[in-house]
Amino acid sequence: MYYQIISFNYKNCELADREKLAFKCEDDHRNFLSRLVSFDFIDEAFVVNTCNRTEIITANKDNFSTYHTILGIMSEYSSINFHKLKESLERYDNEDAVGHMFSVVSSLESLVIGESQITGQVKEAFKFSYKNGTAGKKLNRLLSHAIKCAAEVRNETQISSNPISIASVAVSQAKEILQDTMAGMTGIVVGAGEMGVLTAKHLLRVGCDVVMLSRDTEKLKSLSTSLGENVKYDSVENIEKYINRYRLLFTATSSPSPIITNEMIDECDFRRLWFDIAIPRDIDDIEDDKITIYRIDDLQNISSANHALRQEQALMASEIVSRYTKDFYRLLQSLSIEPIIKGIRLKADEAITKELRRAVKKGFIPNENIENIEKMARQMFDLFLHQPTKKMRLNSHEKDGISHIESMGYIFDIEIEDKNNNKEHKDIVHHHYKGKES
Repeated sequence: MYYQIISFNYKNCELADREKLAFKCEDDHRNFLSRLVSFDFIDEAFVVNTCNRTEIITANKDNFSTYHTILGIMSEYSSINFHKLKESLERYDNEDAVGHMFSVVSSLESLVIGESQITGQVKEAFKFSYKNGTAGKKLNRLLSHAIKCAAEVRNETQISSNPISIASVAVSQAKEILQDTMAGMTGIVVGAGEMGVLTAKHLLRVGCDVVMLSRDTEKLKSLSTSLGENVKYDSVENIEKYINRYRLLFTATSSPSPIITNEMIDECDFRRLWFDIAIPRDIDDIEDDKITIYRIDDLQNISSANHALRQEQALMASEIVSRYTKDFYRLLQSLSIEPIIKGIRLKADEAITKELRRAVKKGFIPNENIENIEKMARQMFDLFLHQPTKKMRLNSHEKDGISHIESMGYIFDIEIEDKNNNKEHKDIVHHHYKGKES
């Protein structure tokens, strides 16, 4: 069994392509996963989909075939040329895949280093796949150890102190541009999800009034009560009125297509500052020189400054991730090699018993000597197997140990059953969590 992660993220994959790769609905997500695990060489799969990344995580029998299968299906789904898509991804196999997963869940790969939402999002992604029967104990073990690693990173470093999200980065950028004039302004927030609520809270902290827009006005009514008297709300159906009346706009919906288009824009005598923090984008390409639009990738430079401030803590966190990766891979290999060794010894015992019975039946040895002969035969096999099994255990700790273990299992026709994952499996499936990666 091998691990592989194919990652399309903000570092190498353009925003426009990430929008095409993002699943538009749960049915698309579900169909993609079902299609993946229909191949004999892919055992389990789940997909992490955020505004910054689409990552396909698999447990499989053949990394080469899995890689090309994922590329082909994603190219078909997104209508992005196969070769262009190949240039936009990062591929991680086996131990590298384990390290990457631990880094992602620990928020070392996020656009905003140290943000706290990604752990919940990865759990949510696994839970979706588990419910649909495309992820189970193999990926569950990987994720449960990644969560333990992320917890130690948070506890042992200051990387998540004063947690920052894309929402806070966007509001900070608005404040840097507007300076003291921002206090007392009205910020329009479109979207009642977690990102919208975070944006509203950050706007309130810098002295803005807030108007929240969404289709779910009942939810907005409850939110406005909890957030305070400076928060008003309205239906998103009235969005044109607000985008043409106020300067400051933040959009964070899950709409599969833009909710603000050129046709909705009126000519105004004031400059407007808009932040689109959704994937796919909420705001179409607008042809108006009095409207400045910041999108997800435009905020990367701002987050880079944040990364520089946390560089020392990130280095400490990376060392923790490296240690957890090595420990996990050693555990995985030891769990794999012991059933092989046990299986070899069982097959040796079966051979001894079978041949002794045949020898007694044919009169080659007297029945009264069978116990001593059997004991001697087992001692000879133990002596014969001692050095090979010792080398097998040592080799299992090497980087290529998994492939050697698989080969031994194939040679001796031994299937490895994993019975060590029940508790970890329940931990992920039944864990309650909150949050989304910015």
